[in-house]
Amino acid sequence: MNPSATENQQELLSDQQVKAIRARFPVFDSKVYLNSCSQGALCDLVKNSLDEHTQSWDELGSPWDLWVEKYEAARSAFAVFINADADEVAIVPSASAGINAVASAFDYRERKRVVMGEFEFPTMGQIWLAQQARGAEVRFVESTNGCLPPASYEEAIDSESLLVPLTHVCFMNGHRSDVRAVTNLAHQQGALVMLDDYQDCGTRPVDVKRLQLDFYVSGALKYLLSPSGIAFLYVRRDLIDSLVPSITGWFGQTNPFAFDLKHFDPAVNARRFEAGSPPVPQVYAVLAALGLLTSIGPAKICAHIGALAQAYLKGARDLQIKSKTPLNSQGPLVVLQMKDAEAVVRRLSDEGIVASNRMDGLRVSFHLYNTLEDVRAVLRILESNLDLTVRDSTQH
Repeated sequence: MNPSATENQQELLSDQQVKAIRARFPVFDSKVYLNSCSQGALCDLVKNSLDEHTQSWDELGSPWDLWVEKYEAARSAFAVFINADADEVAIVPSASAGINAVASAFDYRERKRVVMGEFEFPTMGQIWLAQQARGAEVRFVESTNGCLPPASYEEAIDSESLLVPLTHVCFMNGHRSDVRAVTNLAHQQGALVMLDDYQDCGTRPVDVKRLQLDFYVSGALKYLLSPSGIAFLYVRRDLIDSLVPSITGWFGQTNPFAFDLKHFDPAVNARRFEAGSPPVPQVYAVLAALGLLTSIGPAKICAHIGALAQAYLKGARDLQIKSKTPLNSQGPLVVLQMKDAEAVVRRLSDEGIVASNRMDGLRVSFHLYNTLEDVRAVLRILESNLDLTVRDSTQH
């Protein structure tokens, strides 16, 4: 596989490595799986970890000391994965739960404005719109020609801005935000930034310190290759003391096992943004998945995905199919425009290819287990069904 001009040959996965990785995911015995943007494929290591949990439950009954140890190990593993400290990471049941905990901690008096682009996942808009009853004001930034450049945010962010939520990769069209540039604009006005990395975390190196983020949230069921029911929230250390969430629970307290009914004593670290009992089975799973991703190397995964995305986009251009994703995209999510995206997904399914659609877009997503042959398989189906695609001769 040939890397793009910006990629380092040493960072690419070899064909032999990809073959070995792919063998760990049984779905490829019968399918071409290209839907990691909805749910990561199931790895044998993750499946075995779930069995390990049920075995501990079966044999030991209620080994909470062991389970809490695993829970803290997952926190530490994810912290290392994003270059944070463990006490800056909360384990939550969903990205929505993490965002809600943060939203509940603001009073919306001195600053009240939340500025977000229209490429955010719906939950981001819905959570902050719900805060209008507490004084928040939501301002949306419109896209231009399928893009949201930093300049689009510049006029919207001002001295009344509290927070700028920012999706790293848009779930509808694969647009990648310029995180550093938008973060700089926000910080110049004294606003905070929350990066939603659900559509990218697990596909490349992440460094929340280098990006100068205030908050970072990602679920684990997509590119982190885990079941639903677990997500992570990073909160910059020097913000933690100033934020007391009103959405809380016993595991958000300094000592959950004090069982203190009559006192509210939030943890001094990011655990204060947690609520109920930890999702123990998912904790086992995400530990296994993070171990796999780390052992392969995020930089190599990134280069591999970028090469696949570029090969797919070139194939689409050759077929004169219009792309909703920028043509220089390095993935993982690539969206082509269709006249009937649902019909195309069905045609792919008939040939054993798993993809998804959003509105008029056919979504194909690449991960460490995908190959150039997967790319060719999709392009062959598209070539046979050009009548269902939106054509653009200018892209050839």
